[in-house]
Amino acid sequence: MRDYKNLQVWQKSHLLTLEIYREVKNFPNDEIFGLISQMKRSSSSIPTNIAEGSGRFSNKDFSRFLSIAYGSTNELEYQIILSIDLAFLNNEKGQVLIEKIQEIRKMLYALINKLNKSDS
Repeated sequence: MRDYKNLQVWQKSHLLTLEIYREVKNFPNDEIFGLISQMKRSSSSIPTNIAEGSGRFSNKDFSRFLSIAYGSTNELEYQIILSIDLAFLNNEKGQVLIEKIQEIRKMLYALINKLNKSDS
């Protein structure tokens, strides 16, 4: 059984989620059920799916949950782009967040490929 807390990709995605939660506190209150909720959900989906998948008994199952986490990185990246365009996030902070997402996405991709190769 894998301990997800030891996975660097989980650690980085957890820290990203905490950062997103802090940032959305500055968004307009009328976005509480819109973009704020969506960003919290998509950011927390990344480490959540890593954690859930790590508890599965096969690499194929783990890989499937990592793929869901990967999709959530795309979703969150778009939400950050939208937040920048709506002036809820300044461009500099948004770009830093996007770089972190891209790093996590690359890590997920590598881990998915490693798991898929070990099943071959």
